[in-house]
Amino acid sequence: MITGVGIDIIEVERVASKIGKEQGFREMVFSKEEIDYCESKTHKFEHYAARFAAKEAFFKALGTGWAKGTAFNEINIFNNELGKPEITLIGETANTLQHLQDSKINISLSHLKNIAAAIVVIEE
Repeated sequence: MITGVGIDIIEVERVASKIGKEQGFREMVFSKEEIDYCESKTHKFEHYAARFAAKEAFFKALGTGWAKGTAFNEINIFNNELGKPEITLIGETANTLQHLQDSKINISLSHLKNIAAAIVVIEE
């Protein structure tokens, strides 16, 4: 049964600008694993933007928005061995959202030079 759906779209330049101007923004929003992944890419800001959109879509799918006890950098977006994007919750966010432990979280990312989008579907 689907319990939540979220979608988000963002301009790549907005994320690139924040990372370039605001010291600590990247570390506040992205996990170390995500930073390592994005920094390894030729068009890294497209990958950062897609992951940012996924985090926004995830909070929309929860139906609560950004909840107390959660942090953007504790929502880890990674690609599995087949390249499929997945979400893991780490740190305090994993504790706060423990009720999702048995849920299936589906995610799809897309990005172009100027825009990135993501959709998240939560199933019980």
